Amino acid sequence: MESPTKTKSFLLVGTVILTVLTLCSFFVGKYPLTLSGLLSGDAIQWRVFLTLRASRAVIGAIGGFVLGVTGFVYQTVFRNPLASPDIIGASSGASVGAAFGILFLPGAVAVTLSAFAGAICCVLLALALSSLTAEKDGKSIILSGIAVHSLAQTALVCLKLLADPEKQLASIEYWIMGSLNGISLYSIGNIALCLICLVGMFLLYRQILLLSLDDQEGRLLGVNVTQIRLIVLLIATLAASSVISMTGLISFISLLAPHGARLLFKNNRLSTMLFSGLLGGCLLTLGDIFARSIASTELPVSIFTSLLGAPFLIYLCIRRKPLQ
Repeated sequence: MESPTKTKSFLLVGTVILTVLTLCSFFVGKYPLTLSGLLSGDAIQWRVFLTLRASRAVIGAIGGFVLGVTGFVYQTVFRNPLASPDIIGASSGASVGAAFGILFLPGAVAVTLSAFAGAICCVLLALALSSLTAEKDGKSIILSGIAVHSLAQTALVCLKLLADPEKQLASIEYWIMGSLNGISLYSIGNIALCLICLVGMFLLYRQILLLSLDDQEGRLLGVNVTQIRLIVLLIATLAASSVISMTGLISFISLLAPHGARLLFKNNRLSTMLFSGLLGGCLLTLGDIFARSIASTELPVSIFTSLLGAPFLIYLCIRRKPLQ
């Protein structure tokens, strides 16, 4: 068990690192920004800063924080160390929605809204299917999510077949790989939804922990397990979907961040949930900095998150005792 002083130290260090990475993100990109140029009031630098860099850095930090927290929530609710938002169709639904938007709707905003709608529709379908089963528990939701994921992948393949190979298909594939390249000042509206959902998840922290118990134990404690699970999953999925609809599919953050927090804190307390968010924000912001700076052209963020996530997933598979 971690001491309160050590816990506060970890949280403080995580907050400082995320703040530093976010500040560094302001100045990384093809167009050079300098602190002296901004302080002198250079019009072009301020325009780039306000319309592109600031919004991208903020969404990178907050989006990663949201993905880290939702990963913690999913793993706790499903009692599964490999659980993540795509376990009930959020990611595959967003991919179908984005592909549909790229093919049939004009503008980046329409693609974002279409991706968000696709994620929510698939999750609602998975939850509706699970409600038809005899046992309305976490396992039935996972099985329903797998079925919806398969349907969404089939729909995605059909949409790819309709796409123009030279333009639309490339856009679909690039979106699926995940990038913060499309983030602009107009994307900030989704952050309000993210923050509202974050507040909801932290307010429901005790209920989330109760869902980590056996369903029968939860009912004995007076908890309406089915109703609370539905509310928690809807809030968590709404938060994750709002991020995915802006950034595309970002691999492994929802898996890595909660495990990293548990390795440090050795528990499932509120501080672990908070540190999962800080670690998720650091991972996404750092990955975005690498994506913009390593090569002459911008690379997908998921390349860098996968370089961390894939070895860690192998570690989890060969680990004798699963993380709790």
